[in-house]
Amino acid sequence: MSKVENLQPEGQRKPKPAWLRVKAPNSVEYAETRRLMRELKLNTVCEEAACPNIGECWKQKHATVMILGDTCTRACAFCNIKTGMPNRVDPLEAEHVAVAAGKLGLEHIVITSVDRDDLDDGGASQFVKVIKRLRETSPETTIEILTPDFRHKDGALDAVVEAKPDVFNHNLETVPRLYPTIRPGARYFHSLWLLKRVKELDPTIFTKSGLMAGLGEEKHEVQQVMDDLRSADVDFLTIGQYLRPTTRHAEVARYITPDEFRSYETIARARGFLMVSASPLTRSSYHAGDDFQKLRAAREAYLANKARQRIADTR
Repeated sequence: MSKVENLQPEGQRKPKPAWLRVKAPNSVEYAETRRLMRELKLNTVCEEAACPNIGECWKQKHATVMILGDTCTRACAFCNIKTGMPNRVDPLEAEHVAVAAGKLGLEHIVITSVDRDDLDDGGASQFVKVIKRLRETSPETTIEILTPDFRHKDGALDAVVEAKPDVFNHNLETVPRLYPTIRPGARYFHSLWLLKRVKELDPTIFTKSGLMAGLGEEKHEVQQVMDDLRSADVDFLTIGQYLRPTTRHAEVARYITPDEFRSYETIARARGFLMVSASPLTRSSYHAGDDFQKLRAAREAYLANKARQRIADTR
């Protein structure tokens, strides 16, 4: 089944600028990580979504595991993951993820999934099983999840939050105006509500969201999304360049320059995000472990500053 119907005429892709060119993966560590994923029958978003950073990340044995299979029930115009009717959920998946985390020696792991609108809970129970098993086998490993929107799945979000991941990530992906063509199965304000609700249920969990740039969005629209995310008390924002996987996917409207990404980062930090990562190659899980340490330090510094301010105000 086709992932996405032709949204743009067939034709030549825009040539990538120099700042987006990366080396093909060829390290020993890359090969070892790939072999381990095959042995454990695990999918990774690194491969399925054709991430440009796979060589760098896998060389460091950092793989983002994609649970609930390799087939998505939605067909977003930017995504290279195949669309169709998924297979049944693997009952051994949580155990295999735990084994992978142990063998790779991960201090921080990112778990994502396809959309599973066919399941009553949208796959929430599988996220819970994976989190719980990781806590049992690798208690020192911090856990970041990148979830679908659990739209029309009552109780799903509550169950995942109760499992207490360290970071809850859900990407808005693009500006509201572009949702009908870029993310037709989702709703912008539901995704925003989801992030806000996580903080209401458990304020200690870090929240994170990401945007793709270069789909035709305007700068003022990106700034409005920043404001919306801060209204939802989101801690961490990532912004990266959209790269067209095939000619069947949405066309790249423009390649955003590194200077423009730096400008976005400055604007976002001024709005109060604890962490911002904005660059052409930024992706949700890129440098996630290092970023988590910075995120935790930023929160500690923020809370310490508030405490000092309260003391000063009482004098």
